[in-house]
Amino acid sequence: MHRDLLQQAFGAMRHDLRKTILTMLGMAWGIATVVLLLAYGEGFGRAIYHIFENYGAKAVGIFPGRTSQQAGGNKAGVQIRFTNEDIELLRNVVPLVRHISRQSDRQSTVQYSSRSFDLPVTGVDPPARNIWNLTMGDGRFVNDQDNLGHLRVAVLGSEAKDKLFSGMPALGQAIRINGVSFQIVGVVSPRMQEAENDINRTIYIPYNAMDVLQDNFYLGGIWLDYEGLDHEKVNKTIRDSLAVAHNFKPDDMRAVFVFDAQKQLAQFNIITMGLKILLGFIGTITLGIGGIGLMNIMLVSVTQRTREIGVEKALGARRKDILFQFLAEAMVITAVGGVLGVLLSYLVSFSVGSLTLYSAIASHAEAGDIRLVVEPKILAIAVSILAGVGVVSGMFPAFRAANLDPIEALRYE
Repeated sequence: MHRDLLQQAFGAMRHDLRKTILTMLGMAWGIATVVLLLAYGEGFGRAIYHIFENYGAKAVGIFPGRTSQQAGGNKAGVQIRFTNEDIELLRNVVPLVRHISRQSDRQSTVQYSSRSFDLPVTGVDPPARNIWNLTMGDGRFVNDQDNLGHLRVAVLGSEAKDKLFSGMPALGQAIRINGVSFQIVGVVSPRMQEAENDINRTIYIPYNAMDVLQDNFYLGGIWLDYEGLDHEKVNKTIRDSLAVAHNFKPDDMRAVFVFDAQKQLAQFNIITMGLKILLGFIGTITLGIGGIGLMNIMLVSVTQRTREIGVEKALGARRKDILFQFLAEAMVITAVGGVLGVLLSYLVSFSVGSLTLYSAIASHAEAGDIRLVVEPKILAIAVSILAGVGVVSGMFPAFRAANLDPIEALRYE
């Protein structure tokens, strides 16, 4: 029975092949639009994630400030200062901490041979590489032996290396930071960097070696990352434990600033979801226009075949038989148009490649651009929308054909 319905559907489509092809093309364009718009939304979400992953998707930065509320008899305006004891505190109380690192920053004069530049120097512990997702282009990062021995070694950002050495090898060479000699042990691969950002110009040295440049008893900041996805719990635990240790109220946001990459990412995810819904809605409307074309051609087909319908009913065809016959024709047109549209969307996605997003404002940011990747879940959503539009578009003409009076239909000229 299903085979007979399909044979009838393909046979009926050949009666007016030109209109049928145009209708299929309309459906193909509509489904291709849906797929590509959904792929754009998915690509936008991936680009945002890659941007955060570049800096450390689960990085949490904690920086001291001044209290803005009275607490425990202390007036507002008290300076908060972090020490090594806070590192141990957070390591013990924050759930599922993976890595933790101290940070101390200083803008310094860096010299190599006759070249001299003003560059940011950051003292860190070895886990900073994992927290910030640093990739080594050459050599190694600072390690525990460097830290324990207060060794004067340095790791250059890619742009710092270019400024100081141009195309010459940097490993093993000595540079002077504020007049103090440091040996280069590694170079970090280029990272996404906006114009005002110094991330690729930074020079990393062991935190304990920072004492030759400035007093590092008090920490400039603390960075950590963690297992799991409950960033809100991590954030709250950090704030609550430091509030007890430093005698300020946990809700005093100015006392301690906590940068939570996952919180920022979650906010962007809301924007991404809204964009996906909007693009899906626009695509559905475009496909709906193709559905209107399908409905029109099916209504014309019902009118042209009115006498045929009357003959079928006179020979014993039931209402549901006529209904399924015309609905099958509509669904065949929809399916063929859908296949063509999906193939078109793949062709466009491969030919377009990537669309500029973050690389428009940042260097080395190709991973932050949008790529139109047609994933199985996108196809599933698009096919579901297509099936709904096909059923709705074909149902009205099918009902009209099924409800024709057989006597009036036989009289139709």
